[in-house]
Amino acid sequence: MKFLLIMQVNQQVMDTLTEEQRELIMNGHGAFMKTIQESGEMIGTQALGDPSTSAVVRTRNGLPAVTDGPYLEAKEYMGGYYIVDCESRERAIELAGMIPDSQIEGLAIEVRPIMFSAGADM
Repeated sequence: MKFLLIMQVNQQVMDTLTEEQRELIMNGHGAFMKTIQESGEMIGTQALGDPSTSAVVRTRNGLPAVTDGPYLEAKEYMGGYYIVDCESRERAIELAGMIPDSQIEGLAIEVRPIMFSAGADM
């Protein structure tokens, strides 16, 4: 089963991290990636840019309407993700708990199943 492990970022929380917490996150991702590569569960990972530089496109009456990034009232945003292929939802949750961001108050990992995917298994 494939899962998207979404790193939920809150910039206010990130701005208050201690140097020790920043290092926990930076070094922890390397260790986590090594673990899921060695287990064969890693499909891919990406960090995402600041949402203030993104655009939202909605097509209405055949014409695209483009607005700036996410709604201003949003406190959390998708900062990056891992795609994993593991045996169960329980294992995906276990993996999410190994991501260092999950250890920081105010940050979280969302575990979402991937319903359809193209690739070698299709």
